[in-house]
Amino acid sequence: MRKKFEIIEHTADVGIAAYGTDLREAFANAAYGLFSLITDIDSVGEDVRHDVEVTADNREELLVAWLSELIYLFEVEGVLFSRFDIAGLGEKKLKAACFGERIDPRRHDIKTGVKAATYHMLRVEQGEDGCRVQVLFDI
Repeated sequence: MRKKFEIIEHTADVGIAAYGTDLREAFANAAYGLFSLITDIDSVGEDVRHDVEVTADNREELLVAWLSELIYLFEVEGVLFSRFDIAGLGEKKLKAACFGERIDPRRHDIKTGVKAATYHMLRVEQGEDGCRVQVLFDI
């Protein structure tokens, strides 16, 4: 089984490189990696569904917009996500259903406070053997 993501250590930030057989899977695994930084993702249920739609000028900016929207939902609505079903992913638009639950301090230990997805060292790569996306987070 191919790994979903790996953590990239960087000076005062932390990042992830996420993998997939296609861009949809790589973008979903980037979101999975993001929430794995925030909490023990295995403790997050799927009681809440959020439909997310973001647009951007290109795939790299779309990755940042996608992860930024998820960080916003975490910060403002207090939702942790554990599953990401990307229904549509084009060059400039992403549509997904995200499943998770509201933060329960008794069950969810917040490990890392992620402030934002950044453009530093941002990459979206497609190859014959799959896709790889990379993003650093301001923590």
